[in-house]
Amino acid sequence: MLHTLSVLTAEGTDPRRNLALEATLLHQVRPGEEILYLWQNQRTVVIGRNQHAANECRIQALEADGGHLVRRLSGGGAVYHDLGNLNFTFLTCRRDYDVARQTEVILQAVRALGIPAEKNGRNDLTVDGQKFSGHAYYQTGDQCYHHGTLMVSVDLAPLEGYLNVSPLKLQAKGVASVRARVGNLADFCPGLTIPRLRQALVEAFGQVYGLPVHTMTEGEADPRLLAQFQAQFSDPAWTYGDSPHLDTSREARFAWGTLRLDYSQAEGHLTQAALWSDGLEGDFLSQVPQALAGCPRQRGALEARLLALPGADPAIVTDILTLLLEEETP
Repeated sequence: MLHTLSVLTAEGTDPRRNLALEATLLHQVRPGEEILYLWQNQRTVVIGRNQHAANECRIQALEADGGHLVRRLSGGGAVYHDLGNLNFTFLTCRRDYDVARQTEVILQAVRALGIPAEKNGRNDLTVDGQKFSGHAYYQTGDQCYHHGTLMVSVDLAPLEGYLNVSPLKLQAKGVASVRARVGNLADFCPGLTIPRLRQALVEAFGQVYGLPVHTMTEGEADPRLLAQFQAQFSDPAWTYGDSPHLDTSREARFAWGTLRLDYSQAEGHLTQAALWSDGLEGDFLSQVPQALAGCPRQRGALEARLLALPGADPAIVTDILTLLLEEETP
């Protein structure tokens, strides 16, 4: 049972440090405690755990404008941050992890500002059909987090300048562009500021859980862990990833997300595989390529390997098999 609520607001806007602070807090959170971490990044594209960096972002354009590309721990799709956006993260242990209750904090805060926000689908919050918040999730050991964006007064022009959104995804959402799908909270509450939204979130946090909210500072974060994670998020190998050239490529959009699988095979066995996806099941999807390497390209063998992975979802496994076993066109 929760007995301690804490809120920490990041002091800076460096995305690598902010992601490192988030990861540090995740490893420090203790049973019975929940932390609400509020943070902002300046001109940043954040890609999901399993996304292909160059496919999701026009990296040269972003970096030429002084922007940053970073990769987070959670799954999901690419998002653009500037100082008109406020990011939130709820961090707690598994027994107290309640995504519905955490989402209620966001909804209650936004509605208190007179904005009729609602949950739409699995991980979006909208107003009048316009998305202002997307969510993603991560867990390691007994610790879990739920984080996302809150668009207050984001400059929408760079969305199309920096982001490459898959036509399959836009088609599935029924829109012509990502810009057409999103909106700012300030459009529904003129004059809304980041500090005002931040205060509404802290108040709603205490109200939803019925507990006082303690204020934390960055000085309470373990400096050793913080340095370790900052090095990880600053490592180009982590950010940009590896894109091996493989013989066959398959891509499709499923109910849970977009999936691209590349693979090579010899003598009826998969010799190497690579996967890119905006699916929220980040940990499971990241394990798929290694599980496929050396496996016979036969349904039974492939299915057994994938279902044996931690966090395996039978529906996603079925979709992966659909791509892998699709007949090749000469």
